[in-house]
Amino acid sequence: MSDDINKAKSAILRNIPSIDSLLKIPKAIKWLKEYPRNLVLKALRDAVDTKRTELLSGEAHSVTLNSLISLANDRLTAHTSFSLRPVINATGIVIHTNLGRAPLCKSAIDNAAAIAAGYSTLEYDLKSGRRGKRYTHVQSILKDLTTAEDAFVVNNNAAAVFLCLIAIAKGKEVIISRGELVEIGGSFRIPDIMAHTGARLIEIGTTNKTHLYDYERAITDNTGVILKVHRSNFQITGFTEEVGIDEVTALARKSNITAMYDLGSGCLADLLPYRMHDEPVVKNIVKKGVDIITFSADKLLGGPQCGVIAGRHDLIEAVRTHPLARMVRVDKFAISALEATLMEYADADKSFKNIPVLKMLTEDIREIKKRAVRLASGIKGQTTGHMEVKMISDTSYAGGGSLPGHEFSTYAVVIKPEKQTVNELEARLRCSNPPVIARIKVDSLVLDARTIFDKEVKTIIDMSKSWCAT
Repeated sequence: MSDDINKAKSAILRNIPSIDSLLKIPKAIKWLKEYPRNLVLKALRDAVDTKRTELLSGEAHSVTLNSLISLANDRLTAHTSFSLRPVINATGIVIHTNLGRAPLCKSAIDNAAAIAAGYSTLEYDLKSGRRGKRYTHVQSILKDLTTAEDAFVVNNNAAAVFLCLIAIAKGKEVIISRGELVEIGGSFRIPDIMAHTGARLIEIGTTNKTHLYDYERAITDNTGVILKVHRSNFQITGFTEEVGIDEVTALARKSNITAMYDLGSGCLADLLPYRMHDEPVVKNIVKKGVDIITFSADKLLGGPQCGVIAGRHDLIEAVRTHPLARMVRVDKFAISALEATLMEYADADKSFKNIPVLKMLTEDIREIKKRAVRLASGIKGQTTGHMEVKMISDTSYAGGGSLPGHEFSTYAVVIKPEKQTVNELEARLRCSNPPVIARIKVDSLVLDARTIFDKEVKTIIDMSKSWCAT
């Protein structure tokens, strides 16, 4: 019996078309006109190898020309598509780390595109006709917005903290409250960062309570920095106490040591009118006398991935001239996008309208509801009889290690499939073009209208009919 099966398999294997013969069919000839020959060959070979393996393992019992071409087409699409792709964020998480954090404002996109298209004044001074410095393009505007004496930019906030500590605290003691020994994304921890800077970590207080006398008792002749860390990605509530930045800076000044504040998510806009009371504004912290401050540009600021360092000129100069500064420098794309984003803050009202992160966090709930109504109505019209579609009130979050504990009222579209599982539906949306990233809630799929742009509503509606295909 087994011999008969093997003979049957051998016969089928012999009937699998050769690559040369596949290259002569109309579809392959069309591919050769559109794609490089080596990619077409790779797609066909992958398809043939896959089908051969399925036959030998018993997963398949026959091979048709159509199935080979279909598989080769999928492979060719994969080989010729970008891996880094735009997606529609329907999760309700505004600063979604996995989805690229802050979407850029139009002026930042336009400026970065203009700089990318040709040559630029990245390190060229037009007035003198000599070599310039890349950081001057954002230095002045950062000084204006933060009210700091000087400013510098590196590739992210972890690098900003690291560079500051190695430049101003190497071989010295750095005092920090135990309640502020945070861990940021990717398991980067403040103690680990500090250990590699050559500074000595001095922990004070307890997890939930730190007093001013804890700082005072820890100061020695070798103390270089008192480091405050804003808990931008978590909260400690209940029986707690911490020392305010006013008292810390006063103590540091009296003791002739540096007061440093890592703000993490860093906010340039005043969110107080929007009831986000506990998020410190960078310029307000600088005015309290902090010597050096670090924060991200791609979180609440709403710009490209960067780490901003602002503060006293002598400290910024020490950071700027440190040998490691070049290793964490930003490129022309980040600088061009950052400069344009910062310019939006010249007009406070415009910044909340033009910078996507600020707009999404503060958008009128009535506008979100209108978008959700359109979305629900459109999807329901395309999927009648296949899915239960309704609009609900729900909750969104800032995300990206920002505004912990803040919940934002929102409206979402809930889809409950009737002829497939919710996981199958989620996968269909995730693998669509463009991909739609949603979240699952019990046995339904949730599309949060807060993070869906107006221009994306029609796109989602148009593609929703394909979600019903069996």
